[in-house]
Formats: sequence, structure tokens, C-alpha cells
Amino acid sequence: MPGFLIETLDFFIPEEMRRDQTNLMKVRTFILLHLLGPAMGHSVVLFLWYASKALTWQFWVVEVSVASFWLVPYLVKVTRSMFVAAAISVQALVFLSLFGSFFYGGISSPFMPWFVIALLLGFFYLADRVQIVLGGVVVQLMLFATARLVVGYFPEILPISSMAIVNLISILAAISYTTLLSIYYETVMRGSGALEEQTMAHRAQTEALRDAMRRAELASRNKSIFLAKMSHELRTPLNAVIGYTELLREDLDQSVNAQRATDLERINAAGRHLLDLVTDVLDVTNIESQKLQLAVEEVEVSQLIRDVTATAAPLIAKKHNQFVLEMAATAGVIRSDPLKLRQSILNLLSNAAKFTSKGVITLTVVRQQVGASERLVIKVRDTGIGMSEESLKRIFNDFSQAELDTAEKFGGTGLGLALTQRYCTLLGGSVSVQSRLGEGTTFQLDIPCAGPPDRRVVSGKSPQKGISLEAA
Repeated sequence: MPGFLIETLDFFIPEEMRRDQTNLMKVRTFILLHLLGPAMGHSVVLFLWYASKALTWQFWVVEVSVASFWLVPYLVKVTRSMFVAAAISVQALVFLSLFGSFFYGGISSPFMPWFVIALLLGFFYLADRVQIVLGGVVVQLMLFATARLVVGYFPEILPISSMAIVNLISILAAISYTTLLSIYYETVMRGSGALEEQTMAHRAQTEALRDAMRRAELASRNKSIFLAKMSHELRTPLNAVIGYTELLREDLDQSVNAQRATDLERINAAGRHLLDLVTDVLDVTNIESQKLQLAVEEVEVSQLIRDVTATAAPLIAKKHNQFVLEMAATAGVIRSDPLKLRQSILNLLSNAAKFTSKGVITLTVVRQQVGASERLVIKVRDTGIGMSEESLKRIFNDFSQAELDTAEKFGGTGLGLALTQRYCTLLGGSVSVQSRLGEGTTFQLDIPCAGPPDRRVVSGKSPQKGISLEAA
């Protein structure tokens, strides 16, 4: 439709109806038909005016009825609904066609084609409430038939022979009217066909995405099963290697075989390191498959911190770093999984020690009241190399490190921080990071003192396993 015509039609359509793109074309066509229809209907009225010797009351009823259809678009605007306007329009057109036929020619009247148009409009615009259309039509047909039986004939205000031309005009007007309806119907059907094609394409894409997701989930499960089996298979011989090296070290006279003792120490350290890496991979797999359980118990915070700092001290001192501990003498007791919490803090201290040289590493432990819950907040701050904004976005991803060459320069697998984040989530807390390149990094653990709200909790002591100093 031309722009000016759409603006004219939209004047009668309320804003909320214009937002309904599905039915907007239908409403616009309804308004257009009721603007053009009375104009076409007046061609018959003009003929009656010209042919009549006197303008009877029947003529004025027909004139008022035809002109009243121009009010239907305003009815849509006022009622904010097409249903009321369509119902009134259909019954009014049935009345006009039967009334005009009764007084102007009977079944040969130029008004009779309008009855067919009324039925078309009713079924087209009120298809979901067709009983209203049929009910009104049946009542008016009964009144028409009753009037014909009572009077006994159709009044002849104008001779039937004089209405041949106006009959042709009325038929042409009806054809034009139904053509507009057909054009709209064809437009709707074409749009429905295009919409159906798009729907089928979307369904195909959705099914392809579902299939890809199923394959990805299957691959992920297979990966987890493979990693779990390989981790179990690797841990058995590694434990044997570590055990035999410890036995050999105990039986070896280090004063006589110093070089051999050093070699055994290196083998033992490498075996423990590899065992810790395998254990980390197994933990990641168990967390992903939701098989990892927490062993929650009462934990004395100060004792746990002393154990962690004692373990991390050699790695911190290795690069001539200064270690600072900021913790109240009475840090209290919390309920948590000591192994997961200890490993998380140790991962952060190890990470700081790895990327800091001749600097300061500060461990801060405080209890804070946040609303109704008490939280344990642990911060690890270093003056090391820091990280860029881009690096901060990926450091908690599995097997990911801050920079692409980190593994070559500093070693590590990129699992330490990923595990730390998973552990903190299991413990009901979170881990966050702040860093600037070249200025150092601060990690913060925030966990509830009352224990994790996780259902996968087993009371009692935590199982023991090796503690990794290789965090990231």
C-alpha cells in the first residue's frame, strides 16, 4: 500500500492494535473496505434518487444505512477492537441488503448481491465466532420471509424493468469489493507460505543444534570418562614410584652416595608433582560429573593457615620473596572442607610465588559479618608481574593461563585457578581477582563460616592426598 494510504488507515487503528503485526494487515483491509464500500454503494443510491419520482422514507433508510458504514472505522478506533465493529457491520449489511431487496425489486433487486458480500465479510472477519454471524442472518431472513408472507408481495416503488442498469452497477461494485478481499487473502496466504518456510528452516536449524548439543554432551562425557580412567590408571604406578624412591632414600647412606641421594630426591619430587597434576585432573572430572563430595568438619582457621604457609614457604623463598601474614590471633573456627580450602589457599600462594621475584606476598585473613551470615575473607596479594585486562577474562578457564607464553616461562598446566574457583563454589563461596600489568595481583576468597549449602556433603574427616605447589 502507498504510504499516504497506510497513514490514513492507521489513523483509525489504536496503537496496541498496530503493534500486533500478525493481524495489522487484516485490520487495515477492514478499514479500507469500509472507506471504499459506502462510496461504491452510493452508486446504487444515486440511481434510486435519479429514478424515483418522490424520495420516500424507504429511500432515506437506504441512504442512511449506506452512509453509516463510514462510521465503522471510527467504531474500531473507539472500541479498540475489530470484533464489535465487524459484528455490527455484517448485520447492518444483511439488513440493508434484505430491506433494499424487499422494497426495490425483490430477489431481482440490485441489493441482493450485497447479501452475499455480508456473508463473505462475516466468515472472513468473524470466522472464530461464526455462530454470531449465522444467528443474526437467520433472524433477519426469518423477518424478511415473514414480511413477504404478511404483505403477500414485494412493493414495487420502482419498476423492475428500469433497474437493469443499476443491477449491473451493483454487480460490478460487488465484484470490486470481493476482489479487494481476494487480494488481501492472497497476500495473507503468500505471507503464511513464507512464514511456514521460515518455520521449517528454523525447525531444521533447531534440530541441527540439538543434534550438535547431543554430540557435544556425549563427547564431554567420553572425555570425562577417559580422564577419570586415565587418572586412576596413572596414580597406581606413580604411587609405586614415589613409594620405592622413599624406601631407597631411607636405605641409602647419603654420606657415601650423595649424588644418588640427590637423584632419588629429584625422582621423588617429580613423581609427587605428576601425581598432584593427575589428581587435579581427576578432581576437575569429578566436579564436572558432580561426583566430588565435600567432607565438612569444624576447622580451626589459624591452624589451617599455619599448615598452608609452612607448605608454601619454600616456594615463596625460592625467588627471594618476603612473606607477610595479616591475621587476628583468634581467627576462630568455621565449618568447611579443610582439604578443599587448604588447597585453594595454597594454589593462590603458589601462584603468587611463581610470578613474583624479590617482592612481597601478603596473606590476609579476616572474618566479616555480611547481613545475617558471617564470612571468612582471605586475600593473597603480590607485587609480581600482574595481568592485563584480556588475561583476567580467561584465567579461571581449564588449562588456561594469563599469557600465551606463561607455560614456557613459568611452567604449570593452567588447572590451579580453575580448580580453586570450583572448590570455592562447592564451599558456597567465590573467588575474585584484581590485577594491573606490572603492578601485581590480588586474589580474594570469600566463603561462609557456617558451611556450604551444597547437598553433596559428607560429614567427617577429609581424605588425604598430595598437596600441589603447582597452581597455574
